[in-house]
Amino acid sequence: MVDRTGTPLVELRDISISFGGIKAVDHVTVDLYPGEVVGLLGHNGAGKSTLIKCLSGAYRKDSGQIFINGKEVEINDPRDARAHNIETIYQTLALADNLDAASNLFLGRELVNRFGFVDESKMEAETRKIMGRLNPNFRKFNVPVNALSGGQRQSVAIARAVYFNARILIMDEPTAALGPHETQMVAELIQELKAQGLGIFLIEHDIHNVMKLCDRASVMKNGQLVGTVNVDEVTDDDILGMIILGKKPQHLAA
Repeated sequence: MVDRTGTPLVELRDISISFGGIKAVDHVTVDLYPGEVVGLLGHNGAGKSTLIKCLSGAYRKDSGQIFINGKEVEINDPRDARAHNIETIYQTLALADNLDAASNLFLGRELVNRFGFVDESKMEAETRKIMGRLNPNFRKFNVPVNALSGGQRQSVAIARAVYFNARILIMDEPTAALGPHETQMVAELIQELKAQGLGIFLIEHDIHNVMKLCDRASVMKNGQLVGTVNVDEVTDDDILGMIILGKKPQHLAA
């Protein structure tokens, strides 16, 4: 069970953002605790991606507050987000296909030896170490990542975030286009990250994945928050009703 008695890892409080007079996000509040996965659901255009881009630094909020570990912060760009240990793993994964796992892990942040040359053996050793923690079955260290399966590519992207001290992960549909075995691999990665105390915002369309991977689900519709529910207190149909009808299930509506 996730302990929600302490300070949230993240709190997005009363966030609003408009584009051309249209409120994409309208006074939305969500939070996230250490070791928790919160799913963000809603139709395309519901505002979930826009909301989370205020946390990743891709967009600037018009109003509202962002708290990290109880302290108010300003996030104006992705560099600010990274300074607060927030990493985003997009669906596209942003991997360099022609490079191996270690080169991708340290892309733009290469390790160098005392002579100033890239230290490939150190980078591979560090990659093996972090992969041993996250995905012990990973073996393909010396092939370009375009030769890896979807689940293996996900584990490289996740390892990169975790290696550089991510405490808050934003994952955009991490199992989209993956088969059952690969989806299970990503599910195990997420469980491992939870065990290490990371908090994860999971943008998802698939309600089954939310029920399987998340502790809570926050549903948005037309830029507003319909509600946040504990996944173990609702059914798939309850969440579907929130997405379509825009209201919380009756037994939780009070």
